[in-house]
Amino acid sequence: MFVWIAENSATLIVAGILILIVSAVIVSMVRNRKKGKSSCGCGCSHCAMKNTCHKP
Repeated sequence: MFVWIAENSATLIVAGILILIVSAVIVSMVRNRKKGKSSCGCGCSHCAMKNTCHKP
C-alpha cells in the first residue's frame, strides 16, 4: 500500500489540489446564488431567460 502511495504521490497531490479548487468554486457559486447574485453579473432585467429563473 505504501509503495503504491509513494509511486503515485505526485498524481495524488495534483488530484487533491484540483478537488480543492473545484470545491471552492462550487461553494462560491452556492453562496452567490443564496445572496441573489446572478452568474453573469449583469442582472436579470434585460435577460431573455429572466422568466424561467424568477417566476413572475
